[in-house]
Amino acid sequence: MLRDEVHLLSLLAAGLPVEAVARRLHVCPRTVRRRCRGVCDKIGVSSVIEAVAWAARRRLI
Repeated sequence: MLRDEVHLLSLLAAGLPVEAVARRLHVCPRTVRRRCRGVCDKIGVSSVIEAVAWAARRRLI
C-alpha cells in the first residue's frame, strides 16, 4: 500500500469527514471518494470501514 493511501485511511480513521480530508489533501471531495474506492478495490474490501480495519490489523495506521 502506498504512503498516500495509508495517509488517506489514517485521516478517515481519525473520524474526519470526506470534505475535511479533501481540504487537508488539497483535492476535491470527489477525488477523495475515488481514491477510497481505489484503495478498497486494491485490498479487496467493499467499504472504507473495512479498509481502515484492514490497515489497522496490519499496523499501517
